[in-house]
Amino acid sequence: MTTQGGRSRKTKSFFHVIEVDTPVTRRDFIRSVAGTAVALGTFPLISNAADTKRSAVDRVALGKTKIQITRLGMGTGSNGGSIQRKLGEENFVKLIRHGWDRGIRYIDTADNYKIHDLVGKAIKGLPREELVLLSKMKWGNSPDVNKELDRFRKELGVDYLDIVLIHCVTEAGWPKKLQKMCDDLAAAKQAGIVRAVGVSQHSIQALREVAGNAWVDVNLIRVNHNGHHMDGSTGKWGEPAEVSTVMDEVKKIHGAGKGVLGMKLVGNGDFKNAEDREKAIQAVMKSGCVDAVTIGFKSPEEIDEAIERINRALNG
Repeated sequence: MTTQGGRSRKTKSFFHVIEVDTPVTRRDFIRSVAGTAVALGTFPLISNAADTKRSAVDRVALGKTKIQITRLGMGTGSNGGSIQRKLGEENFVKLIRHGWDRGIRYIDTADNYKIHDLVGKAIKGLPREELVLLSKMKWGNSPDVNKELDRFRKELGVDYLDIVLIHCVTEAGWPKKLQKMCDDLAAAKQAGIVRAVGVSQHSIQALREVAGNAWVDVNLIRVNHNGHHMDGSTGKWGEPAEVSTVMDEVKKIHGAGKGVLGMKLVGNGDFKNAEDREKAIQAVMKSGCVDAVTIGFKSPEEIDEAIERINRALNG
């Protein structure tokens, strides 16, 4: 029904009846019909791709795992965790909560950082199902994996861990040397104690044994724009990195369906120049082979800066 003067109009379609108090324009009618069609699954609403902005806090797929992770994660291991521990409980909790309030849902920690208890306090009361929690296990002295995982969970105050990595592997042949540890972590995954397993490595030799390794779900790799503290030939700290070799391997790892996480984006905190931080984030975000990244923060301002730089890199 239509009345002149525009007080009340009814327009019928085979979807529904639209009733409004103002004249219905052709554009309004098309939008209403399109919206109903989408709701009924009849056809997709066409949107302008240019209007879709990507963000540092978007949830993205982590390889072939079932884990959806925010592109940016909060690291807790700057200088072995000393930077974050020095903040003290109150400031560390405020830092983690600031990241949470900004939308970050991924926290990277490790037994070596001696900070599990502080992380546990920082995440207490937050919705566990929204959080992706990664920790790392030392591989020396043949650890009792089940005992260590029980301790990790108790310290962190959680029932399960999303990702557990073997920490800082440098030797060639590590899959065979650490076979029992790998098997025990796989059993823990089967039991639902962890959701995904993998490795972080600090040498080219160890890196080369990731892409073809069926056990690895997730790989944590050092990556930035100029190779600062990236993997080298021996695994020694600070050695010259073989950037092209590293990136070739990372592309293979990503292509094999492994989840790829980047670290050392700000060069272990050495990129004091804002231009270097910008270049590093631009390079990693545009690499096409890194799913998400960890940055170790010590202030809310650093979190805000990283989000701004990542958003710019994603949409530039």
